[in-house]
Amino acid sequence: MTGSGAAVIVPAPPKINASSYLVMDYNSGDMMVSEDPDKRLEPASLTKIMTVYVAAHELAAGTIHMNDKVHVSEKAWRMPGSRMFIKVNTDVTVSDLLHGILVQSGNDASVALAEYIAGSEDVFVQIMNQYAKKLGMVNTHYANATGLPHAGHYSTARDLAILTRAFISEFPNIYALNSIKKFTYNGITQDNRNTLLWRDEGVDGVKTGHTESAGYCLVASAKRDNMRLISVVMGTDSENARINTTQTLLSYAFRFFETRKLYSANQVIQSGKVWKGDRGRVALGIKKDLYVTIPRGAYKQLDAEVKLQPTIMAPVHKGEVKGTLDVVLDGKEIANRPLRALQSVGEGSLYERLRDEVELLFE
Repeated sequence: MTGSGAAVIVPAPPKINASSYLVMDYNSGDMMVSEDPDKRLEPASLTKIMTVYVAAHELAAGTIHMNDKVHVSEKAWRMPGSRMFIKVNTDVTVSDLLHGILVQSGNDASVALAEYIAGSEDVFVQIMNQYAKKLGMVNTHYANATGLPHAGHYSTARDLAILTRAFISEFPNIYALNSIKKFTYNGITQDNRNTLLWRDEGVDGVKTGHTESAGYCLVASAKRDNMRLISVVMGTDSENARINTTQTLLSYAFRFFETRKLYSANQVIQSGKVWKGDRGRVALGIKKDLYVTIPRGAYKQLDAEVKLQPTIMAPVHKGEVKGTLDVVLDGKEIANRPLRALQSVGEGSLYERLRDEVELLFE
């Protein structure tokens, strides 16, 4: 990062006919394109991303297992809309239900799995909302596990991107089910409704959604080289529109932006002088890897500015914030992270404390 270089030109993003949309980088969390990303809308079957996210937590905790047999209730069997065609009073494995949800978008599978995990869909929905709150999905509220229309059921493009980012990061093995193109159950084979899986080999998920009131929606994720993007398109007017607009947005973002890892977690970025300590300096760094998404070719124009507390006094505890790291592009701050002590520094001896006390008088 040198802070110099020629100006980088990025054309305006394409115009998209949708109620709300965005493209977010997976690693940095930065948005390259957005339109009304916080507009509350019906998520339709995009809801099922959270349904599976909750199930993935239960699998990880060992409270359920892939080969568990789930008894199909009449409520699950009678669910309208897209289905995997499970039969009432039969047993279906958790693994098959996950495939039925992610590949076939089965409303019946979603309710069956919700009932198995929580005893009822209503209780499962409470868990969904708790996870939404934990993830910071501030404009999301779930009323069911399927995405069928309900007055109290809404989300936003930003919240869905936050959820998808967490899903990919925390449960990559479950997320991988999104890339399966076909699934057969009960003698019925259904294609994955995300037809981008056939169009773009970099796309490996995530979920389509449609109701009359929500329109045609799609959360997609694609990886090219070392860059993964998440796109959310809500409220388009056809199946083709949600696919074409998603492909247009992803192509634009991949073409004109890049993501760089600037610093690793716990990497020593700066050291600061410590007064009255048993050592003279403390190493400072950041808690998590720092990625930034910038226009292609702008890397050499980045500046990193470190600001330390004027006086760092012992004792210093590991993890305490003792400064900030600002990343600037063209005079604009694009990232800001607290600098934390990477080690503890204890109080010095009486002599060291008195010596530093005298020095401080002349500072």
